[in-house]
Amino acid sequence: MSIDKRIAEAKERVEHALDGRLPPATIHPARLHEAMRYAVLGGGKRLRPLLVYLSGEALDGQRAALDEAACAVECIHCYSLVHDDLPAMDDDALRRGRPTCHRAYDEATAILVGDALQSLAFRLLARATAVPAETRVAMVETLAVAAGSRGMCGGQAMDLAAVGHQLTEAELEDMHIHKTGALIRASVRLGALCAPDATADALERLDHFAKCIGLAFQVQDDVLDVDGDEAVTGKPSGADARLHKPTYPALLGVAETRAFASKLCEDALASIEPLGDRAQGLREVARYIVERDH
Repeated sequence: MSIDKRIAEAKERVEHALDGRLPPATIHPARLHEAMRYAVLGGGKRLRPLLVYLSGEALDGQRAALDEAACAVECIHCYSLVHDDLPAMDDDALRRGRPTCHRAYDEATAILVGDALQSLAFRLLARATAVPAETRVAMVETLAVAAGSRGMCGGQAMDLAAVGHQLTEAELEDMHIHKTGALIRASVRLGALCAPDATADALERLDHFAKCIGLAFQVQDDVLDVDGDEAVTGKPSGADARLHKPTYPALLGVAETRAFASKLCEDALASIEPLGDRAQGLREVARYIVERDH
């Protein structure tokens, strides 16, 4: 199966699952529920749900057990985008080719959208009855750590503190491993936890794979912010430079940054080689991450 087909299949599956799990826009408070659906449905690469599905598939997991995890991680991701776009953060006007949530609604509603999506994510994991209770607890802990101060929120705090400062390569890597990489690593682990073959060795290999592709994803994002086509990326180019944010192209140059992304991809592929043909989808995703144009 081609990567485009895998992405399309995962998007269709998780879109349907999310539609059924988000509160209907007709239920009170209707404006909040409408804004939650606006922020989540109808756009995005759905990379994190795809990773949930593919990591579970690599360990012979059943897809029915993966839907709650896929929806939960996407709710956390969408909440983070809504909050990142706020004037107090990145102050972005476009997301996925249309007005950001706070522009389409208002700042207060956007803040509540993020809060409600985060709450919904953990509710979904708590009721994932297709897996044992102890697995659900492990999944909740995995996502909580990835989303909190030791993960995504911590990375965002590092990002805000770094504005206008020159970071070393090690500092920049640490920031991105937290800000972007933590949720990607959680996506892979959540899928693996849903599978019966989640041995300690397999989890360790998948975690190293996820660490590499999580950093590669942000490295490629930095490149696209410099030379990406706004019509393709769906957001303004050059935002990082305008905000004086530290990036890999600013530190290393675009050519060396691309080479770094390729090296991360190679390391990721090597880590899952023993998983054989079952991990083919993950290999295709790793290559897609460093070759994408949006």
